[in-house]
Amino acid sequence: MSQEFEVAREWFLSGRRLDMGELAQELAISRATLHRRIGSRDRLLGEILWSLSEVTIARLWPSCVGRGAAGVADFVSGYVRFANDSPPFRDFLRREPERALRLLTTRASVCQQRTMEKLATLLEDEVAAGRLVPPVPVPDLAYLLVRIGESFVYTDVITGDAPDAGKAHAAVTALLT
Repeated sequence: MSQEFEVAREWFLSGRRLDMGELAQELAISRATLHRRIGSRDRLLGEILWSLSEVTIARLWPSCVGRGAAGVADFVSGYVRFANDSPPFRDFLRREPERALRLLTTRASVCQQRTMEKLATLLEDEVAAGRLVPPVPVPDLAYLLVRIGESFVYTDVITGDAPDAGKAHAAVTALLT
């Protein structure tokens, strides 16, 4: 990872708003150089968010209770719980809700795309092992599961209700059993 990315990620984790001008100044480079090296603020934020998600995904699946539908429900609710319990993520969501939703829930999002890819691989492994019979094709199921998770992470922004990993677990269980 580049020094630019590392500093930006550290700022994000500390709850600091990522300002490209301040970041360029901190790194003693011009904004143009910063942009050439890492792209736009949205791209940088997307990569930071993915770096956090990727670590969580890698840690979650091995620790899930069971496999098949139960394991997948545990995985999705664990991911939702991680997001809901992450102060840097919740700070970002509160500070910039529209940007956060755009960066995390749209098809152009590196986070959503990569999460769906990882989840599809996990689902394909479960299907191949005979532990899961998907109700729809695996790519569609991965998309649905990501959207269910998002629904219970961003509930406070969308409806004003409290985010709830337990509801995500119940929804995934209902879909898969």
